[in-house]
Amino acid sequence: MSEIWKTAWIIGASTGIGRQLAIDLAADGVRVAISARSADKLAELQERSDMLVSFPLDIGKQDALAAAYADINRALGSVDLVVICAAMWHPMGAADFDVAKAKQSFDINVGGVHNVLGVVMPDFIARRHGHIGIVASVAGYRGLPQAAAYGSTKAALISLAESLYPDLARYGVHISIINPGFVETPMTAGNEFPMPFIMTPQAASRRIVKGLRKRRFEIAFPWLFVRILKIARILPYSVYFWYIRNTVLKNGKN
Repeated sequence: MSEIWKTAWIIGASTGIGRQLAIDLAADGVRVAISARSADKLAELQERSDMLVSFPLDIGKQDALAAAYADINRALGSVDLVVICAAMWHPMGAADFDVAKAKQSFDINVGGVHNVLGVVMPDFIARRHGHIGIVASVAGYRGLPQAAAYGSTKAALISLAESLYPDLARYGVHISIINPGFVETPMTAGNEFPMPFIMTPQAASRRIVKGLRKRRFEIAFPWLFVRILKIARILPYSVYFWYIRNTVLKNGKN
């Protein structure tokens, strides 16, 4: 039984990391509201446990988020933990840059998070209680090939969480930025490039729950991949771009 959270809200719970998080939290005795656009997938997930309750919605619609949040608080009790997992991945570089897909990525990956924060933060601040988890990515550490849209949205989320952390702390509210490496999900299933250190959703969820329990600001994994990319983040541009040109781009299709 969880002693930290009684009620959690997982947004983007229909597949991947969000789905597994919902399953694991419910198994630990947390009442979990599960949200995503796919009502069918949520209904299937809800059947796994009495602790899971479906609230379908579109993260791009703030009115729907506000209504769902009010419904969740009435039905399950005051929300203690919100984890925002919803995201989309459109691989693209310079030659195949797609403006519409890039804008869509920002609307969902960043704008959707803004929408959730606009609903949740005022309540958490008023109650002087709550924990917000935002799933970003190690792809936000530095510009990577084929991540012109996705990586920049994740960099934005990292900066957003860094900006909010000290301010929210004044009100007793916690925020965590979750930076996974490659995880076996429907989103990564179509990738045609090597994915080093890829892990299962179950392994990812365990690390996330552990980090949230310890109220860590950054929850990043796997550690070796994180270490490599954090070193890359501090390299001079000349060194970093040379490495990308002569390894990743030289050996890839770009």
